[in-house]
Order: sequence, then structure tokens, then C-alpha cells
Amino acid sequence: MWYNTAMKKELGSLATHRAFLGKPPKKGPVAPFPCRPADVFAKQVAGLAKRLKAIRCRDVVIGLSGGLDSTLVLLVAHATFAKLGYDAKGIHVLTLPGFGTSARTKGNADLLCEGLGLTLETISIVKSVRQHLKDIGHDGKTPDVTYENAQARMRTLVLMDRANMTGGIVLGTGDLSEIALGWCTYGGDHLSMFGVNADVPKTVVRKVCAWWADRHGDGKAARAVRDILATPISPELVKGQVTEDRIGPYELHDFFLWNFIVNEMGSKDLQAAAARHFAGRFDAATIVATLKTFLHRFFTQAFKRNCAPDGIRVFPFELSLRGWWIPSDLGPVRI
Repeated sequence: MWYNTAMKKELGSLATHRAFLGKPPKKGPVAPFPCRPADVFAKQVAGLAKRLKAIRCRDVVIGLSGGLDSTLVLLVAHATFAKLGYDAKGIHVLTLPGFGTSARTKGNADLLCEGLGLTLETISIVKSVRQHLKDIGHDGKTPDVTYENAQARMRTLVLMDRANMTGGIVLGTGDLSEIALGWCTYGGDHLSMFGVNADVPKTVVRKVCAWWADRHGDGKAARAVRDILATPISPELVKGQVTEDRIGPYELHDFFLWNFIVNEMGSKDLQAAAARHFAGRFDAATIVATLKTFLHRFFTQAFKRNCAPDGIRVFPFELSLRGWWIPSDLGPVRI
């Protein structure tokens, strides 16, 4: 057991974690996030309905990228408005193409909204981001972290200001996997006014979207969702980005997250359990590399989780100061 001795006052939820205390893990099921997609969707709809009624709000703003996460949020919002009897015109859908946006994702966003009977407004952020990069002395060409994050923050600015104009709230699209890894831009897609996917990991987002498409036959919206499911996961901040090429498979990350939090496994047990569970699917090198990424990012990116917006509880835990948390300055942990 080892931890950064500069932080002794608080360990947060880690203080009782079995692996941190040198104890064997719990013996619960290792298959991560057991669920029925219909139940997950129903919880999301119920959670959003509760929030909208509580704040007496009939307008929401959604940034639709043509990717999985924003697709699920839009589907949840559409079902929620129908359940509450609200006018669907209160669902304000914007797509905000930037430097890496592909014709495929833009086309799927268009088709999805058309199939749902919603208006999709397109606002390019290219000109405004180029001006911003010029203002701060960036060459506007080097695809570094500033180049990427400036786009995410510009999108959030547009969505927040549009919400002010409509008297609505921005629905966050980030999922539990991204929150665990800190795979988001601080002050960008990290922010919203209510996180619809905050307790739904990427693998479950995929299952729920597939379930929704299966229930809706061959209509335009269902066809769009199926192609979105077949599209490689990417923030599209730079052309050709593929997230899992950078951080490893989400199947592994979600497996590690579930077993670290629920079964309280440490790194050795996580590696061994993954090797058994994914035998013949992921080789040892992929498991080890992804586990290293998971543990590093989980502990170093806690500062994003500790100032995240409210979200909807779906599974037994949530990663926030209201649930499972660690201090932002805990530092790297070997566990």
C-alpha cells in the first residue's frame, strides 16, 4: 500500500477501499454494469423529467455531434418531452462543426433530427475558433492540446449562451467512462447544466442506442442511430481521430471501473480478472497498457469530477462529491 504522503488528511472513498487497505477484493460478479437497456433509458427519462419539473423548465439545449453520447441524450430528451407533454419545439438541437468534423457524423446528426421531427441548427465554430487562436498567439495550424480544447470550449460557450437566450438548460452528453478517465476538456464538454449520461458508461450507451434502434424499425432516426453505432468513437477535434486508438478499448476501461469501484480490486486482481474475462479477445499487452492508462487517468483527473454538474443516478455508484470520490490533489496511487 502506498499513497502520496503530501495528502494525509483526506483520502475520500479510497480510505475504505479493500485493495488500498491490503485486503482481498469482494467476490461479486465481474461482468461490468449488468442492466437491461430499457431500464437504463427509463431511469434517464425519469431523472430528466424530475429535474425539468423541479426547475419549471420546458427548454433544453443539446449539442449534437453525430456521435453516440449526444445521440443518447437527444433520444432521452425526446422521450422525456413526450412523457411530460411538453412541446418538442423546446428541444433546441445545435450541431457545431469544427476542424475535424466529418461528413458522416454531420449527415447522421441531420438524419436523426429529421427522423425525430426536430429542427437542427448548424453553427460552424471554425471562424470563431480561428480568431480566438489568433488572439492568443496560436498559429491556428498546430494540432496540439490548445487547438483541440479551444474547439470544445467554444462549443460550450455557444450552447450555454443559447440556453440563456431560450431560458433553458444545457444537457451534458459526457458519459461515465469519460468522467472516470477525465476524457473531456476542462471548461468545455466537462460543463453543462445537467448530465444525462453521467452515470452511464460508454459500453452501456452503446447498448441503449442499439436497443432504441431495434425498437424503431427502419425509420430515418433508427437508420441514423445504426450508422452512429458503426462509426468509430472520436471527438473529431482533429481529422482522423479515433479515441480507442489513444486510450485503449472502452470495454476494458468499463471492466476496470466496475471492478475497481464495486469489487474493490487492485491492479493485480484487475489484470488477472480481465485476462480471464476477455480471454481470446484482448491480448496481455492490450490489457496491461489499458489498465495503466485507466489507473493513471482515474487518479490524476479527479479534479474534473470534483466540480462536475449534477447528473442522473443509474448504477450503484456515481463519480462525484455526492458519491465515490477522491481528493483532487491525492496524487498518483499504486494500488
